[in-house]
Amino acid sequence: MKPTRLSVSALLFASTAMIATSTSAQSLDDLIAAAQSEPPTTVLAVTGRIVDTAAAFSEKYGLDVTGRKANEATQIDLLIREAEANNVQHSVSLAADSALIAAELLDRGIVESWVPDDLMEHLPAYARDPLVVVTDPHVWAYNGAAHDTCPVTNVWQLTEPEWRGRVAIMDPLDKALYADWFNQLETNHDAEMAAALDAHNGTTPENGSATAAWLRAFAANAPLITDSNGVAEAVGAPGQDDPFVGMVSVAKFRDNDDKGYDLTICENLNPFSGWLYPGLGVIATGTQSPATAKLFIHYLMTEEGIINQSVDGKIPSDLRIGLPDDEASGVLAHMDSLMVWNNSHDSAVSDLDHRQDWQDLWVTSLSR
Repeated sequence: MKPTRLSVSALLFASTAMIATSTSAQSLDDLIAAAQSEPPTTVLAVTGRIVDTAAAFSEKYGLDVTGRKANEATQIDLLIREAEANNVQHSVSLAADSALIAAELLDRGIVESWVPDDLMEHLPAYARDPLVVVTDPHVWAYNGAAHDTCPVTNVWQLTEPEWRGRVAIMDPLDKALYADWFNQLETNHDAEMAAALDAHNGTTPENGSATAAWLRAFAANAPLITDSNGVAEAVGAPGQDDPFVGMVSVAKFRDNDDKGYDLTICENLNPFSGWLYPGLGVIATGTQSPATAKLFIHYLMTEEGIINQSVDGKIPSDLRIGLPDDEASGVLAHMDSLMVWNNSHDSAVSDLDHRQDWQDLWVTSLSR
């Protein structure tokens, strides 16, 4: 599969405050030699594709590394419990809860962020500290078989009676990154949300927070709360006369081939067509296989090592890699309309501190 290359300007989004990232001039050959004397280990990721990635890595380097799928919360729980028990079995975590990683686990020394010295210059500033291996785009999507273009042009339309009960989204109580998305919007992009409201109906939010006003109105408009499979089906399944609009990870666009769906990204939605969630790659500080963990991180930062995820639209941080031509969503054509996640330490602390507030606002506003 020939990769589609990314322009530097498309991904040089934002710098981050220094947190706890280290680099090493240790050569790849030295890492391989050291890893081959270490015990077997297990690596974690939110995608089941990590199983095949770990198997390919093990075969390439003659090591014994097992991949395990675990959601964001499970990864954090494992990292903390194993560190406290001084019994670290999982050496690498990929795409766990970014706010908890950046705001707590790095500060507490439970994990470390390590960037291969030979790759540092090829990474945008936002991806260096802590290390972002991939970004996971979540987008507003519509059914391309039912509509020639996205039936909404402004997120505030999703608060109107026309869309009552016709918008699908994952539950922010189960997916904390969605609550963090609300905080990212208010903290960094509330002016854009207010401008979108003005463009929609010529008003401004009464309480000063356009994001909070949108969330209250959106939740009150009886959205369908489901998992990622449910969102993809509600939006993209064939044969629908009046399909949903929904927010979904571009990884679900593989259902277009697998299930005959027609998920399509809403183009140039005001103010954003979606957002880019950082997939942090960190190493458990107490692992007995530190060289293996570093070698695996290095592997993930290569085209060979990340192909199992980039084919699903996960965007590698190394600007030279890009996405395969057969990636289903075409997300690279929409990069300028996606909200960029502020991955700094202070922003992560804010996301974590306000997560419960946004979840409470969601619950108290929700209409079914």
